[in-house]
Amino acid sequence: MASKAAAKALDFARIYSNLGLSKETVSSLQAFRKRHSEAQRIHAQLSAQPTTVDIAHYRAILRNQSVVDEAEKTLKAFKPVTYDVSAHIKAIDAFETKAVARAEETVKKIDEELKDLQATLSNIEEARPFDDLTVEQVGEAHPHLLATVETMMKKGKWTVPGYKEKFGDLSLA
Repeated sequence: MASKAAAKALDFARIYSNLGLSKETVSSLQAFRKRHSEAQRIHAQLSAQPTTVDIAHYRAILRNQSVVDEAEKTLKAFKPVTYDVSAHIKAIDAFETKAVARAEETVKKIDEELKDLQATLSNIEEARPFDDLTVEQVGEAHPHLLATVETMMKKGKWTVPGYKEKFGDLSLA
């Protein structure tokens, strides 16, 4: 009972998107869920049907008692056929093995991603505030900025392109 409640509480759309599952894994899960829900629906329909035959009722209604006798004899002789489900079980086990392997790959990928994100977060937390940086330190970190500034000075450009558009003109004159 608890597993049915847990299955209903799962948000599969969120699981598909957040875990970064491959397209074939998602399609396999969706196909499995569809087959499962169809099997549950058919099972519910069949289990709701009566399973016993009231021979006395038919004896009272029908005039031809030989038909009722033959039907009763056939019902008593009926033996349900047993099927070998080992092939289905093997297929389910193979699917489960693939699903577990893909889940383990997904877990590894997520762990690596978390490790990278944790490293990025620690870098951000340990970084000095922008206000504490000097021009020399920014130049050391990004040499292309120094080269751009030197080129602009050689050409006699003293304004930064796009600065006035972004920050406005601060001149007092």
